[in-house]
Amino acid sequence: MAMLPIRPTPFFANKNRAFWNLQFAGWGGAFLLRSMSAMANSQSLDLLAVILVTTITGFSISLILSVIYRQLISKQPLVTWTSAVLVLLGAVVIHASIDAWVQGIYYAGIRETTFAQRFIGLSYIPLTLLGGWSALYFAINYFLTLEQQADRLERLEAQATSAQLAMLRYQLNPHFLFNTLNSISTLVLLKQTEPANAMLTRLSSFLRHTLVVEPGSQVTLAQEVETLQLYLGIERMRFEDRLRTEFEIEDRALDASLPSMLLQPLIENAIKYAVSPQEEGAKISLSARVVGDRLRISVEDTGPGFPESVEEDLRSLADSSAGKLTSTGVGLANIRNRLAQAYGTDHRFETRSEPGGGFSVLIEIPYQAADEEAARSTESEQRIDPPETAAIIPLNPGRAIGSNA
Repeated sequence: MAMLPIRPTPFFANKNRAFWNLQFAGWGGAFLLRSMSAMANSQSLDLLAVILVTTITGFSISLILSVIYRQLISKQPLVTWTSAVLVLLGAVVIHASIDAWVQGIYYAGIRETTFAQRFIGLSYIPLTLLGGWSALYFAINYFLTLEQQADRLERLEAQATSAQLAMLRYQLNPHFLFNTLNSISTLVLLKQTEPANAMLTRLSSFLRHTLVVEPGSQVTLAQEVETLQLYLGIERMRFEDRLRTEFEIEDRALDASLPSMLLQPLIENAIKYAVSPQEEGAKISLSARVVGDRLRISVEDTGPGFPESVEEDLRSLADSSAGKLTSTGVGLANIRNRLAQAYGTDHRFETRSEPGGGFSVLIEIPYQAADEEAARSTESEQRIDPPETAAIIPLNPGRAIGSNA
């Protein structure tokens, strides 16, 4: 399963470089500020040397603090903050002592002050600088930690979503295989070798076509229709003239992206509940068009309508939206879950049973045209020749395609 890379803030992509950039910028700014203040007060230029020494002192002490803080930041909060305050006070004492000693040398013979006086008078400067530096150090590191945790959470959520999509996608194959293999087994028992061999060939083509597509991936509607034609080629071996289909798809809709194998369960449900129970069979219609910025897909059949088993499947949809999937079926509940995983609430899924017979499903999702370059690449990797009986899809808007009525 693909792993999403952690995306650090650009400035902190290289932590070592960011640390040194901030060090030089911060302490350089402090030196400039104090130098400008001294010059504004008409101080001697010799005082700049004293300011430079104290700035280098602060720079060096902050490097030591960074090593200590790096060890403390992973401890318990009480240990971290208590130890950090004690270390900071010690650093301020050392910084202020060095400042007092340097200024004692600079002002020797000019101003008579004791070391204690100079220490007390100068301690506010290192306290301000090192205190601000420490606060910034912890703030930046906690920010980076939170950012890394957020990226990791996003990556885990993406993996969970991908895993759930894969689970839903893999539910389809065993369900479909059971019916198909059962039909092949019946043909073999009846010694109908040629139909059994033809069905096995078409099943092989269908599985190769579907298994190439990664679970949870997006395909174009044209590719999805090609998959449906392979699937219908197998089902027509079972139902012959009882299964009648008609596809009506706009040119623009053919390039729309949607989750792979999204429509196959709808066709399978229509075959199960409309074609199979009726001696005369039924007609299944699929239409797709772009309405504004939405892709609208409709699957209809001329079957008996709303059977009780589908009613139970629909009731399970409400439970699945609350996190409880009570139905073990893989039809409508599977489609609803996959749409929710792929589009959240930005989708429409409606079912309707006509009083005089017939059942329809309406899906509406955001229209996203597949990138032409990616589509060509995907088609070249996944193209598999359809069986001889699969219909060729003309790309004329509003025209019925794939019809065998």
